[in-house]
Amino acid sequence: MAAASATPRDCTPGTPLITVEHVRKTYETRDGPVAAIAAASFDVIAGSFVSLLGPSGCGKSTLLLMLAGLEQATAGRLAIGGEPVTAPRRDIGIVFQDATLLPWKSALDNVLFPIKILKRPIADYRARGAELLDLVGLTGFHDKKPAQLSGGMRQRVAICRALIHDPDILLMDEPFSALDAITRDQMNLLLTELLEKLKKTVVFVTHSIREAAFLSDRVLVMGSRPSTITLDATVPLARPRSFAVEGSPAFNDLCARLRRSIEAAHAAEPPPPVPARPALALREQFHV
Repeated sequence: MAAASATPRDCTPGTPLITVEHVRKTYETRDGPVAAIAAASFDVIAGSFVSLLGPSGCGKSTLLLMLAGLEQATAGRLAIGGEPVTAPRRDIGIVFQDATLLPWKSALDNVLFPIKILKRPIADYRARGAELLDLVGLTGFHDKKPAQLSGGMRQRVAICRALIHDPDILLMDEPFSALDAITRDQMNLLLTELLEKLKKTVVFVTHSIREAAFLSDRVLVMGSRPSTITLDATVPLARPRSFAVEGSPAFNDLCARLRRSIEAAHAAEPPPPVPARPALALREQFHV
């Protein structure tokens, strides 16, 4: 399978692909308005990996859903390739915390399901789906049902499903948080190796400091709700990366800096979190 272009098809290399300007989000509840995000502003350069880091309830997932066009901002501007984000887009792939695979379909058929939703010829994508599964180490598991796969395997299928239509942008909402520590490390390494080949622009939500430092080119720390971006840290680590980098002074200095920023931002006890929005159907994601 040929590698995808290092930069999106309609974006000049080295320029911002994603723009977030003065974005604010307030939920209307029966008890009155609840501010989730007070102000968020940042750019994401095409081909880069940016993590949104912070503890639960600080608005990370809300911001990701707004980038996906699945949630509307109360104020401010979100744009992709200079175009305002007003609805779900087909040039975005999304990976949620739960794999949400269809239990009656095989791994390969789950990967191909977005193609059916998009009303494209499935036969044209079957070879790509098989090659993606092979890339994530699932050779020999193409015909297995989700119940026959481990949690890590199911998340690999979910990643392939998000990539099957060759999106420019990959949005990932704590995709490995439900996995055990060893499997999570394996998935982090697999993701870095996969993205070295496919060269996507990634926005990744996590509450793990070490995960953010290992995966990212930049880490944005979000403060207490209603949140703001309290730190924009560049990761001073060369690619490709292996687990050996975690023993380096640069890695551990970065982790300490991120931890200090989170501790300072969350020194006060945050208010109760906004109830999580349920996972959205693939049909809504692809806006068809």
